[in-house]
Amino acid sequence: MTGPDPDRALLRRARRTLTAQLTAAIALILLVVGAVALLVVDREERAALAASVGQTAATEEDVVDPPAGSWIFRLDDAGNLAATAGAPPGFPDRAALDRVRAGGPAEQADAGGYLLVTRRHGASTVQVVGSLAPLHASMRRLLAALGAAELLGLAGAAVAGLLLARRATAPLGDALARQRRFVADASHELRTPIAQLHTRAQLLDHDLRGGAGPPGMAADIARLVAGTRHLGEIVEDLLLSTQLANRAEAGTEVDLGVLADGVVAGFQDRARSQRVQLSLRADPEQPSIVLGREAALRRVLTNLIDNALSHTPPGGHIAAELDRLAAPPRVRLVVRDDGTGFATADAGRLFDRFARGHDDQRRFGLGLALAREVVTSHGGTIEADGVPGEGATFTVLLPAAP
Repeated sequence: MTGPDPDRALLRRARRTLTAQLTAAIALILLVVGAVALLVVDREERAALAASVGQTAATEEDVVDPPAGSWIFRLDDAGNLAATAGAPPGFPDRAALDRVRAGGPAEQADAGGYLLVTRRHGASTVQVVGSLAPLHASMRRLLAALGAAELLGLAGAAVAGLLLARRATAPLGDALARQRRFVADASHELRTPIAQLHTRAQLLDHDLRGGAGPPGMAADIARLVAGTRHLGEIVEDLLLSTQLANRAEAGTEVDLGVLADGVVAGFQDRARSQRVQLSLRADPEQPSIVLGREAALRRVLTNLIDNALSHTPPGGHIAAELDRLAAPPRVRLVVRDDGTGFATADAGRLFDRFARGHDDQRRFGLGLALAREVVTSHGGTIEADGVPGEGATFTVLLPAAP
């Protein structure tokens, strides 16, 4: 089974974010430019129409042959009104003619898609009506052209944004790859000397248990053995975390029941020494087979039980439970203890690498973070629930093998 690569997922998210931001920025610039262009053109067209209508009102001596798209109304001092044939209904604006005829100043106004200019011309009062329809048609054409340009600009911005995002995130990808290679190389280099140190500590511990050496040294050597074992587990966790995303490996059938039985058996000596009861509950009639990597899944079980033992006092109980859910078919693993538990505020932070508890006293290390990576890479989920002083429960759900 090949799980998602978190580094590639991070790069994809970064590229999508940068592309979206660049596209949005260019789209906003195009919108602003288009809006400014529309305002400028509208203002200039209106100014040109107003100048044309005003010129007509100041120079035309009759109403017979006005410029195209305009009509002339002339009111003489005797009250006789002459009008260009075919004038639009609702004109002239007689009130404006009367105001200017009575000595008022020249007037200019918009009225229902028309521009009106009313002024005195010699002994008569002239009102020229100019249609705004050509201006509106010109604005619609300009708006359509700007819309097409906006769409083309958005398409070009998306392509350019994607290319720029790829180029901008390339150093991030290289840095992540170098970081992962460093962890892998460091883990490989540390494995052998740690294993040798642990072996020598075990041999020394064996000799001291046989009676060799001064009194009191046996306890120190036992702590040394435990420390080297723990250090080796940390290195193994680091190495496995680098392999989760980079190693494309077909999943094989893994029986979690058999795996859990072996892991629980391996912790029995430690549990007895801590006076903690450790048990496994599984129904042999229900298959607990999943597709995955046995070593990685064993590490999940090991980390969960090790975490429970580390936080369960003498006299406590730890139970690993396995069952199968039908819809959708999943295998459920629950590791439950009645130990120290954890604060509710820590539930979302338990699976962060080397996170510290909400009370700044409890550290979570790497094990739970690695468990989440393994479970996620197998298409599953892991959740934690606990109450301070009443224990913790970790629930793992993995897709069942067909």
